[in-house]
Amino acid sequence: MLPTSDTGVNPSGVETLDQAGRLTDVTASLQPLLNDELVVLRAPTQAWSSSTGAMGSARIHGVYVSDVRVIRALRIRIGDQDAEHLSTGIRSADTVSVESLLRHLDDRTPDPEVRLTLDRVVDARGLRDTLTVRNRHEFALSAPIVIELDLDATSMESVKLGHEPEDAPTVSLDGETARWTGHSVSASVTSAELRVESTPTGIRLVGELSIAAASSISVSWRLEADDAIGAVRGDERPAPWSRPEVLAGDQRLSRWVDRALDDLDALRMTTAQHPDQTFLAAGAPWFFTLFGRDSIWAARMMLPLGTGLAGSTLRVLAGLQGTQQQPASAEEPGKIMHELRREALVIDDDITLPPLYYGTVDATPLFVCLLHDAWKWGLPDDEVRALLPSLEAALGWMRDDGDADGDGLLEYIDRSGHGLANQGWKDSGDSVQWRDGSLAEGPIALCEVQAYAYEAAMGGAALLEAFGRPGAEEWRAWAARLRASFHQKFWITDAERCGELGPYPAIALDAHKRPVDTVTSNLGHLLGTGLLDAEQAALMAARLGSPELDSGYGLRTMSTDSAGYWPLSYHGGSVWTHDTAIAVLGLAREGHGEVASSLARGLLRAAEGFDYRMPELHSGDPVDEVARPVPYPAACRPQAWSAASSVAVLTAALGLTPDAAAGTVHSSPLAGLGSVAVRGLRLGSRTIDIGV
Repeated sequence: MLPTSDTGVNPSGVETLDQAGRLTDVTASLQPLLNDELVVLRAPTQAWSSSTGAMGSARIHGVYVSDVRVIRALRIRIGDQDAEHLSTGIRSADTVSVESLLRHLDDRTPDPEVRLTLDRVVDARGLRDTLTVRNRHEFALSAPIVIELDLDATSMESVKLGHEPEDAPTVSLDGETARWTGHSVSASVTSAELRVESTPTGIRLVGELSIAAASSISVSWRLEADDAIGAVRGDERPAPWSRPEVLAGDQRLSRWVDRALDDLDALRMTTAQHPDQTFLAAGAPWFFTLFGRDSIWAARMMLPLGTGLAGSTLRVLAGLQGTQQQPASAEEPGKIMHELRREALVIDDDITLPPLYYGTVDATPLFVCLLHDAWKWGLPDDEVRALLPSLEAALGWMRDDGDADGDGLLEYIDRSGHGLANQGWKDSGDSVQWRDGSLAEGPIALCEVQAYAYEAAMGGAALLEAFGRPGAEEWRAWAARLRASFHQKFWITDAERCGELGPYPAIALDAHKRPVDTVTSNLGHLLGTGLLDAEQAALMAARLGSPELDSGYGLRTMSTDSAGYWPLSYHGGSVWTHDTAIAVLGLAREGHGEVASSLARGLLRAAEGFDYRMPELHSGDPVDEVARPVPYPAACRPQAWSAASSVAVLTAALGLTPDAAAGTVHSSPLAGLGSVAVRGLRLGSRTIDIGV
């Protein structure tokens, strides 16, 4: 997804000269960093703080509900002093406990005997903080407590752009409740134990703590908020997937899967119009909503744990499928949407996206792929049958509007003048570039999109045939023509550019149908789709396993031998977890277990380095140069397809295919990951153990 655009300021310091020669603080408009901050979340609520639980020292800090920040700072003082932080324990995605000392209330002996525990729990409607003071002494203690809250009504978009917070909203006090409103979000804070007072920046909660000898006391406060115009809502029902026990020789895989499934549970959402249908929000904090591509890939990776998420995701997207030509929103008949927001999204001076935006070239073929895969994994026939009209419309879009120039390939271009310039998963402005670093000119035909389209046409044909609908042979013929065109136009074959690793497909064709020659991770998405033959797949495996692409912490998005490579470039050298996991699955399906195992081990190293909550992306620095994976500082975490990648790696390690749903389990192709087993895997109506 698209990062905040480059401001062009000098990154080496906080001050620079503007065009008039005046000294300017450039940090005032920079995107907030996330990598060192603590997040507790349950969609659509997220609370960002320091590890102490306090808020206000970093620009991202605050409590957000439905993309609006309602609290921007929180300060706690007991006995007129701050507590001293000991530890922070994340119990689950929505619950954290912070342990601190209150030594200023203690005696001078070495053992601390007065401590503070902050328990923070986030849910779909808000947040509750409970503070417990424990006194081990044989005498009573008393101390004032003051909790200051700076209130807010600033949009997430404004926070991401680095803008200053909006003016504090007007607060009304009613007994023990404070209320305020902004950006159509109504919020309130209540406390049964503390008085609520107004301040110039918000409110304070005030009280006196009396802690008996060898005893404890707890006080709490509660935030509740509601978005009157929210397009999405939290889903408080049980998660629609199984949660098997993973028994792995490499415990990093077990820990990653466990943490990831917990994060995915907290990312579950529904649309306001269809509260009975679940999908996964793309990621926190920036993309806490429905993204077609992201939600599809996450649901696809989760299929071995059940088809419920895939079925509901497909129905949500089918309900928003395009029906008309609307250049302003990029809507076209049969097209699957890109993102859904509560309001128009202003990314920079040149890019403004409407609340429902369709600017994606890959979500539509991926929709078809998900439906086919869900059917193979056991999605009930009546659910599949109900989605066949959407399948046919999506296939029609691939043939018609998706192939705007009629050359048999899918390409994209922004026709609105204010949409995304690049509309594949690498959608930043510099993501499609030549090996010399110059940018490719659109319309762009991406290599992986042709693979998705081929797989979609073949899978769609299988569905049409199985359900007695016409068109199967037409789509097989269409797929064959696309495959032939791809192999005729995409391959880079001259020895100077190919080197010892041999020919490879270009990342894309540009506006003049020239193959753009940068070596990228997009190659991994071609594997397992049927677009390549065995010899071509072997060439891809060798290149994906080369040190130019394999960082040791996952697959780089761009090869190190490209002029545009930079390890902290959003799409030009960084490592994306889902991107690597897709390559692992494809390599395993093509029989290249050694390379798949190497990339999977890289992800496990990275998972350990990020405490098993894999971010949206991390740097492409090589494992032999950095002892831990280097964060991309503004990366979302958790991110749905990064978390779901743990299940993809597990799937590859177990050798699971859709045949498992019918009772056949294959041996693992990834011997390089050691022993892997699962207990209690639910496949359709059966619960099975594998390798136990």
